[in-house]
Amino acid sequence: MSQGAIGILVRDNRYLDYVLNFTSAAFDKGYQILIFFSGRGVLLTQEAKFENIINLSTPYICEVSYRAHGFEGREIPGVVFKQFVTQARNAEMLEECERYLVF
Repeated sequence: MSQGAIGILVRDNRYLDYVLNFTSAAFDKGYQILIFFSGRGVLLTQEAKFENIINLSTPYICEVSYRAHGFEGREIPGVVFKQFVTQARNAEMLEECERYLVF
């Protein structure tokens, strides 16, 4: 049963377990989850648990933040080129999602 979409902005690297637990619960309830990683949030892409987020959601990575943290050219398994985006995608998610959380 599809419940619609929930957007999540992850702007800090302190909340990986919260994001993962919320995403898992929402996924189990039938929600589509879109997650935008920006600022220090892109540091989470280097964590082993990030793979779980990929399996439960559609992640988008702020390309500017990713480069600013020295990850330019470093691939993320399970994330394709089109998922490296600008803040414009973050704004689009606000319009697309029923609810939007910020971590």
